[in-house]
Amino acid sequence: MSGTVRAAVQVAPRTIEMREFRRPRIGPDDGLLRVEANGICGSDIEIYHGNIVMNPRPFVPGHEPVGIVEEVGERAAERWGVEPGDRVALEVVVPCRSCADCLTGAYQACRFRKFGHGVTGIDVAPSLWGGFAEHLYLSPNTVMHRIDPALPIEIAALYNPLGAGVRWAVQLGGVGLGDSLLVLGPGQRGLAAVIAAKAAGAGTVIVTGLSSDRHKLAVARELGADHTLVVDEEGFGSVADAVRDLTGGAGVDVAVDLTPMAALPITDALQSVRHGGRVVLAGLKGNREIPLVTDLIINRAITVKGAFGVDAAANRRAIQILESGTVPLEKLHTHTFGLDEVGLAIETLAADAGDDPAIHVSVHPGSATGGSR
Repeated sequence: MSGTVRAAVQVAPRTIEMREFRRPRIGPDDGLLRVEANGICGSDIEIYHGNIVMNPRPFVPGHEPVGIVEEVGERAAERWGVEPGDRVALEVVVPCRSCADCLTGAYQACRFRKFGHGVTGIDVAPSLWGGFAEHLYLSPNTVMHRIDPALPIEIAALYNPLGAGVRWAVQLGGVGLGDSLLVLGPGQRGLAAVIAAKAAGAGTVIVTGLSSDRHKLAVARELGADHTLVVDEEGFGSVADAVRDLTGGAGVDVAVDLTPMAALPITDALQSVRHGGRVVLAGLKGNREIPLVTDLIINRAITVKGAFGVDAAANRRAIQILESGTVPLEKLHTHTFGLDEVGLAIETLAADAGDDPAIHVSVHPGSATGGSR
């Protein structure tokens, strides 16, 4: 058993350094995870580019870790319901579990949380808080979910994006039997929203994208989307007009914006829902000032919700879908990289590393080589 752990540390925008840390000593209330894989999401791209600052100090990124419990204290094992050898997926937020928010189930709003996976600086002992590492420290308040070890790890690593689809489209958006849904942005979470909506019994599902997203839109149709719109192709009018044409003039029940750093999709969402419809905003815009016509919301009685992360209920439902084997999730995963290639992995998802189109990209610290499809 090695006394050190290798990890990728972000020290500045677009700058990742490989470093070694002392392997944490585990007591009765904490544990150690051997990271099998860590998925990369759109926010990782913006953090890597410096458009979103999660931590001004060096930190180990990676907030979608899944792996094997390698060490666990006696009290921690009882509290989490795990033992060494179990595979678990972790949530980003590490709540205090004692404040009013935590005790009433709103633990994502915990004001007293001190740590978070993939966002805590290496100056906070024992430094290994992110998933881009051989091992990750399991602090006493970590929120984890058991996941079938028989699943291919590339599929298991989809737990977070699929959980986002469940939470944002179904739980926050309220998509149910026969409802219509507009998904703005065909990334992995947009595709997950298609999966979740169809699993909830949605009727018409429409997905928008750019010409560069045609491969993703094709996958959206394979996953159950009824219509896909290429919004930047010549002759295309407006998203709202296209949606009304596809819904008999009514508009959709729910619209979910998942586009990063883009303002127009917010207006598209507001203009595309029916009177009394619901809009969920999940695409981060890097704190940019976004023009918003509030009369659209008032005059059409629209409900607007912000989507922050994925909670326990959504993660559990997502893992059920993963383990069911009923959805061709292999269509989402496109690239696997090793720990030494974190920067390249992020650039691949961002389409900055060549012409090989990516949808879901994950880093596997145990892989000797990466870049495979």
